[in-house]
Amino acid sequence: MAGIVINHLYKRYGKDKQVVVNDFHLEIKDREFLVFVGPSGCGKSTTLRMIAGLEDITEGEVYIGDQLVNHLPPKDRDIAMVFQNYALYPNMSVFENIAFGLRLRKQPRHEIDLAVRKAAKILEIEAYLHRKPKELSGGQRQRVALGRAIVRNPKVFLMDEPLSNLDAKLRVQMRMELIKLHKSLAATFIYVTHDQVEAMTMADRIVVMKDGVVQQIDTPEAVYATPSNTFVASFIGSPQINLIQGKVIADKAGRLTFQTKRYNLPIGQEASDILRKHNKIDRRVTLGLRPEHIALEGLYTEPVITATFHISELMGADRFLHLDIGEEKLLVMRVDAYYKTNDQEKLRIVPDMSKALYFEADSGERLTLNNP
Repeated sequence: MAGIVINHLYKRYGKDKQVVVNDFHLEIKDREFLVFVGPSGCGKSTTLRMIAGLEDITEGEVYIGDQLVNHLPPKDRDIAMVFQNYALYPNMSVFENIAFGLRLRKQPRHEIDLAVRKAAKILEIEAYLHRKPKELSGGQRQRVALGRAIVRNPKVFLMDEPLSNLDAKLRVQMRMELIKLHKSLAATFIYVTHDQVEAMTMADRIVVMKDGVVQQIDTPEAVYATPSNTFVASFIGSPQINLIQGKVIADKAGRLTFQTKRYNLPIGQEASDILRKHNKIDRRVTLGLRPEHIALEGLYTEPVITATFHISELMGADRFLHLDIGEEKLLVMRVDAYYKTNDQEKLRIVPDMSKALYFEADSGERLTLNNP
């Protein structure tokens, strides 16, 4: 198996040299499960295709193991790619589909048979080896596509939104299968998706991209808890983080407060140190609060905000309330699924200000003691 090093990768298209991937720089560890995530058009699939050799590299270097692969064709890079549309041969059986690449390499028949049956056992499709793709469900077809990749025993598995054609139940099942597969094969996986749930549940590390630029690279936990900017904060997490515009003010004793149109929210000591470091007193900032960091009065004692209920979303074990607190956007908070309220009812809620994040009002960059 092998790690991958990507040195300052660029992709430009057309006469106007439109930049699709901009200075992508990353070291992927051997046996790591790395996920590229971002909205459509952010450059994640293009980056994956450059690693695979399916797109030319405009500038930069890609190493698989210790080998520079920029000018190697895909077949010589020792990678296997799984696509969104399965790309199975309809006239061939499952066995023949999985074995096809090995037969092209003219491997002995008994080795092909052993490799196909081993992959089928891992993927639990042994009973379907005689069937044609049209006789399989979407999830079974995706397993066949994975089997075709497994039998090659590649250094790296590249997956481009392989679950996007499946229904919700199958996506959940296949996510778990891919996690188990990664552990059993002990291989390097690079996975592309626009679904932040897939990224959060499967990745060792997440690469968040926007407009061809890497926004943050970190573990799922770190990306969620300490997003680098408002884009990452909003993209990772469902429902989205609450972002509130306000001004930092100081009282005569030097205590800092976050001032909105209707409320003054006290700022803790750690956050105060950060805001002072960045000279944010009497300046506007953006406050971020996750829905789970807002509670009904009683769980926390202060500060209390009066909010007007508008919409409720039941999400199984949780219910999300959309509340008007006098800002441009409704505030979202998480409550127990059995909590009921009436339209336009007034609720008294308490934000946990110790969990608040603060961002630059203009650039959206998160303010920390470490950044300048």
